[in-house]
Amino acid sequence: MMQWAVIFLVIAILAGLFGLSGIAGAATNIAWILFLVGLILAAIFYFRGRSTTL
Repeated sequence: MMQWAVIFLVIAILAGLFGLSGIAGAATNIAWILFLVGLILAAIFYFRGRSTTL
């Protein structure tokens, strides 16, 4: 999840450099959402542990 957030962040930075503000804004929002989801999942896995039993 964090890898996708970094990819969209790089896309946003490149789009911003080339003056594509609409694409840069959308990519930034996607990167932010993926980053938050990744943090939430990491916290859940940390506190709950990754066990193979259900």
